[in-house]
Amino acid sequence: MGGVLIDYNPRHLYRKLIPQEAEMEEFLSTVTTREWHMRQDYDGDPATATRELQALHPGKEALIAAYYDRFDEMLDHAFPPMAALVERLGDAGVPLYLLSNAPGFLDRWLRGPARAKHPFVGRFRDFIVSGHVGCWKPDAAIFELTCRTGGFSPQDAVFIDDVVANVDGARAAGMSGIHHRSAGETVAELRALGFPA
Repeated sequence: MGGVLIDYNPRHLYRKLIPQEAEMEEFLSTVTTREWHMRQDYDGDPATATRELQALHPGKEALIAAYYDRFDEMLDHAFPPMAALVERLGDAGVPLYLLSNAPGFLDRWLRGPARAKHPFVGRFRDFIVSGHVGCWKPDAAIFELTCRTGGFSPQDAVFIDDVVANVDGARAAGMSGIHHRSAGETVAELRALGFPA
């Protein structure tokens, strides 16, 4: 999802909350860090993580709470060429599944509010969100779960991700893999595999 279909970026939210760019960057690099957030993609609990971080940073409680309370605002911007690709594949009848390392509550967001903001999300037949299912990319378990969810074999699937390690994990699990660098390159690779991209 993030980095391929949607421009996940905490700055989309925190520019509204911290007007000074340097102050915002300092907050994101020292308080709500990428490493802190990524733990919630695995088996962390966002509510517990928020309380623990607030205890470490007195005076910043409201800013820290906003991270997960207003998480959807970090996902406001889709990448139009990739959204259009999803629509074309959906129109052609290609079964689509969204697999993401993300906190568990994103499963509910994808099945509801996300569709109003990003209609192309409705093209996916199902969603596999790491924090919801308890396994994550690039481990084999999440790719196996995706295949079971969709009722297909790994060799019949193509996995697209902007992280090389995740693509390597999918390939190790028997899938074809595309390392997403740009919409044009991904479309070309899908066409080479015979997809109506």
